[in-house]
Amino acid sequence: MGGDIYLDNAATTYPKPEAVYEAMDRFAREVGGNPGRSGHHRSLESGREVLRAREAIANLFQVGEPSRIIFTRNATEALNVVIQGVLREGGHAVITSLEHNSIWRPLEALARGGRASYTIVDCDGEGRLDLKRLEESFTPSTRLLACTHASNVCGALLPIEDMAEIAARHGAAFLLDAAQTAGRVKIHPEAMGVTHLAFTGHKELFGPQGTGGLYIAPSWEIEPLIYGGTGSRSERSVQPDFLPDRYESGTLNAHGIAGLRAGVEFVLEAGVEEIRTHEQGLTERLLEGFALIPGVTAYGPRAWERRVGIVSFNLAGFTSSELASFLDEEYGICVRSGLHCSPLAHRTLGTLRSGVVRASLSYLNTPEDIDSLLHAVRETAAASR
Repeated sequence: MGGDIYLDNAATTYPKPEAVYEAMDRFAREVGGNPGRSGHHRSLESGREVLRAREAIANLFQVGEPSRIIFTRNATEALNVVIQGVLREGGHAVITSLEHNSIWRPLEALARGGRASYTIVDCDGEGRLDLKRLEESFTPSTRLLACTHASNVCGALLPIEDMAEIAARHGAAFLLDAAQTAGRVKIHPEAMGVTHLAFTGHKELFGPQGTGGLYIAPSWEIEPLIYGGTGSRSERSVQPDFLPDRYESGTLNAHGIAGLRAGVEFVLEAGVEEIRTHEQGLTERLLEGFALIPGVTAYGPRAWERRVGIVSFNLAGFTSSELASFLDEEYGICVRSGLHCSPLAHRTLGTLRSGVVRASLSYLNTPEDIDSLLHAVRETAAASR
């Protein structure tokens, strides 16, 4: 059966709004030029498409200068740009125990190479962070605080404004991983005190895979991760010193960026508050339903204001992979099982050995989708007793 009900949006949203498909098709068929590399009309139109996308994202994040939105392949690349840029000459970083491998692994690589060090501040089993312990983890050599905005495992939101204040008191950069929140939670980095914001395009911004980006606050520029052709200052051997060119070496994924622009415009038209309200209803419906099914354990905060639409769970008598496969094969429900590239979060939740089944929602899911999942889990639980 497979694929009739899609609840794996924390991995990538599906379906996309129709406008996203249309924008990518139009670009591939009618534009096709390389942005910023030539003076002919197809190249110029391609450049305009990239600029429109940059402006749409700046509008979403309420960023005053669209040039401070840098395009990358995904949030992972954006996170690496900042981590390796800020700690290029060494220093100490602070992270939480909810982090994705996209933050943990670059820091571990730097630590193993003797180039930097880091401290992990533990959250509790519901994703709560002790801000006093966080601040106590800072040292005179701390140059970076990096954290997820919302856990990709349990959906827990972290207290970003409070964390930004702590980073600012210590003169450290604050890198926010918004892979799970961009498009579904209001994010205004300039007002929040975030110096670097990494986002991906293919999740709640409804763009295609292979798109993402980075916001860099004024006076917080870092060395690029990649050097090369930018289409500007080509006569010079050194990288341009202005944004966005400084960080955008090589040909951009322009047809993907065209789709991302359409996705962001869809979010802007719907409204982030409306998206969040819709996902709140779906999430509460799912959690309330799970509470009535014997053998189901759901993870993460119970209060909606502390979470997003990601609900991980286990069912007694099944491994997470067995249950996810069964839901797909027997009910056509797509969910994800395992560790979700976040072993730190699973250690925090006590699920490192078992993993979890993750149902992740988007604005395009319906109450009927939730009811179908609850029906499937309820039937499976009854049959296994």
